[in-house]
Amino acid sequence: MNNNITRLPINSLGYDFIKKEYLPEGENEYYLRNLQNRNGTEYRHLSAFEIEALVRNRNTSDNWNNLLVSDQFNPELVKNCRFYGLVRIGKLEPFFLSFSDLKVAVGLYDSTIISSDIGDNSVINNVHYLSHYVIGAEVILTNINEMQTTDKCKFGNGIIKEGEDESSRIWLELCNENGGRKILPFNGMLPGDAWLWSKYRDDEKLLDKFQEFTESEFKTARGFYGKVGDRTVIKNTNIIKDVWIGSDAYIKGANKLKNLTINSGTEGRTQIGEGCELVNGSVGFGSRIFYGVKAVRFVTAAHTQLKYGARLINSYLGSNATISCCEVLNSLIFPGHEQHHNNSFLCAATIMGQSNIPAGATIGSNHNSRGADGEIIAGRGFWPALCVSLKHNSKFASFTMLAKGDYNYELDIPLPFSLISIHPITNSLVIMPGYWFMYNMYALTRNAWKYVDRDQRNEKVQLIEYDFLAPDTINEMFSALKSLEIFTGKAYFKSIQNNKSSTESIYRKKGKELLNDASVNIDELSILAEGYENSKRNVEIIKVQKAYNIFKRIIAFYGYLHLFNFVQKEGINSVTKWQKSFPKKPQRGVWINVGGQLIPEKNVLQLKEKICNNKVNSWDELHAQYALEGEKYVKEKTMHAIASLEELLNINLSQLDKKTFIQFIDEAIVTKKWIFEEIKKSREKDYSNPFRKMMYNSQTEMDNVVGKFSDNSFIIQQEIELKNFIAQTKKIKANWIV
Repeated sequence: MNNNITRLPINSLGYDFIKKEYLPEGENEYYLRNLQNRNGTEYRHLSAFEIEALVRNRNTSDNWNNLLVSDQFNPELVKNCRFYGLVRIGKLEPFFLSFSDLKVAVGLYDSTIISSDIGDNSVINNVHYLSHYVIGAEVILTNINEMQTTDKCKFGNGIIKEGEDESSRIWLELCNENGGRKILPFNGMLPGDAWLWSKYRDDEKLLDKFQEFTESEFKTARGFYGKVGDRTVIKNTNIIKDVWIGSDAYIKGANKLKNLTINSGTEGRTQIGEGCELVNGSVGFGSRIFYGVKAVRFVTAAHTQLKYGARLINSYLGSNATISCCEVLNSLIFPGHEQHHNNSFLCAATIMGQSNIPAGATIGSNHNSRGADGEIIAGRGFWPALCVSLKHNSKFASFTMLAKGDYNYELDIPLPFSLISIHPITNSLVIMPGYWFMYNMYALTRNAWKYVDRDQRNEKVQLIEYDFLAPDTINEMFSALKSLEIFTGKAYFKSIQNNKSSTESIYRKKGKELLNDASVNIDELSILAEGYENSKRNVEIIKVQKAYNIFKRIIAFYGYLHLFNFVQKEGINSVTKWQKSFPKKPQRGVWINVGGQLIPEKNVLQLKEKICNNKVNSWDELHAQYALEGEKYVKEKTMHAIASLEELLNINLSQLDKKTFIQFIDEAIVTKKWIFEEIKKSREKDYSNPFRKMMYNSQTEMDNVVGKFSDNSFIIQQEIELKNFIAQTKKIKANWIV
């Protein structure tokens, strides 16, 4: 079969961009272009002198009457160019533009330009084929092989144009390789949008509404031009096709950019570098993509990084996330994700943020069943160690760490802050709940601070939760307390009753009794979990009593913090004022991580109803709902914390007396001091460990390499925070009257 190459008259080149059957009545092929070009320039025809100057400078045109210019056009700054169709040029002045080490003269040189608008004082140099683009002011385009827009351009959005078949629509097949959770990509997609759309597959009306939102957001008319915003620089690039590019972007050495929206501007300057190939997607503001990246069918949110040969396919990457040197397929990744190593693989996963995927990790060796339909869901703070292999389907609570190993069975680990490992002798699965609090408080608290500090978003439509003490983790800790009680009680009865079974309530009652009795040592019990792994081997839970007490202490501290904040905000300084201001029936309730934003389940259900009942009718309106949820978050989190404290202590806080309140303050100070000491101790180990110190001949050498422990800025900051907390709580105590 031959290539379909047609021969057409040269005088038709650059015309009839929109076929007549797709033109609205009374409009010409430039009606959309005129809407897109908002620079305010008044164009005029060339003078005879200007045409003569252009011809003298070896320029050609199929029709000089279709080359329109501004009043400040200088024909001496246009040399060796070929013009076809309607071309409009802004002012050209005799100076050069300098960007970084690049210095180029203003004007149009050695280029073929077809039916395009060129903004004021831009540079078009050695662009072999520029077709149907609107170029902004002071733009630099140099050494580009092909830059064109087709009449069916969609700029990476999941729509189809007039006359197109449904089969040409682009979908993102998130979370699952079989396409069962596919969504339509669109510019401006937030992680909450992607999660809601991919999650609720049993609600067909909701899914239809999301498709309606997307299709109504973007016009289906044919004939839009590509755009390059003001002050954008593009150099040494091969192919740019159907791409919308914002202002102040920097693109250098890219291989292929096709069917994209590249957001850039005051919200964040985007850079795309050498060897990159991006097709069918949207790039968020302030993103950096360079050194051989391959991304196909993708959306990246604001301030993301893709680098060093990363491959991102059929995936959504949340804001402030970095992926380099590795392969990510069919995944939905919430904000604050890190993945840096060439030999890591992430597939068919929903990763709920603040995560880190290491070298050698295979998170999603799919096809474990008879089809490519497995999934992995990991809560916030997911952190597998080197060379971890997981099997679909698996699910993990927040802040789960997995030690190096091949996990050959499906896992469902609901215990938060856990370390999971495989015993080298017994081959049993071993879970240490509360690991982070016991052994790495420094990393836990520093990461929470780090993600807040590094959140570069200008428009924080979704309020992303980075604190490790939040409604989702607290609820998981409550569930963990119940499970630990049941498993402990069951282990106790098994040890004395020769495997006689009993009821769950009896197991829980006995386990609670044992775990709350400091004089009882339960380490001799073999405490096993059930339903955590799809295997016949034992699943051991270790350090149960310690984890149990830490969870209770942490939940209480969470409650105290929000209780004190509530007291301060409401100006409460007596029991009488407390009883008047105490919230009616505070509820702990279920909370959902919606793209990194924590929202009560009841609010999510109400939001779905609003969408289905036409009370929310666009993505912008849905995003406004996220913002409203963010405004309510502090209050709702406080109510959750107070309800959690009531449930933990089994008291009615509406009857709070001064003695109990003072006791809360004293306990909170003790816990805050304990947290600080654990932060300090967990970091200090890195300085006292002999296997760390053996690399250095002297303390001075070690200090110069890793820094002095006493100079650790985060620990200094935490010490200041501790002092402020003590002063603040003592002030609350002193102001409490009766």
